Amino acid sequence: MPLYEHVFLARQDLAQAQVDALAENATKIIEDNGGKVVKTEAWGLRSLAYRIAKNRKAHYVMLELDAPAAALAELERQTGINEDVIRYMTIRVDELEKGPTVMMRKGDRDRGERGPRGDGDRGGFRSERAPRGEEMEA
Repeated sequence: MPLYEHVFLARQDLAQAQVDALAENATKIIEDNGGKVVKTEAWGLRSLAYRIAKNRKAHYVMLELDAPAAALAELERQTGINEDVIRYMTIRVDELEKGPTVMMRKGDRDRGERGPRGDGDRGGFRSERAPRGEEMEA
């Protein structure tokens, strides 16, 4: 069966228990239609880049699915009807990520690929001026 990642955003005024119930409902839909949910991750209440339906924040939930296309169509149909879900997106993937996703790995987000700070390196600019009359070396 094809593999999918399904992410939905729930309204900010929902309690965490209600968000968990939405995820359980999605799991039930997939399992009733012959698929299985490999992993469920709740990413928590996060700020949105722009307002969606008067919401500045949303609860993010990600499901990794191993399901037939009919099960996915039913999940998307019911997710679109639900008033508590403000956005959702499903993508097909070649393989599911092992371990926690990037959103759950705190260490990767903190300083990623940026270099250390405070080492005195100013990115190629000279810190002292050349005396008058002498040319600076390139």
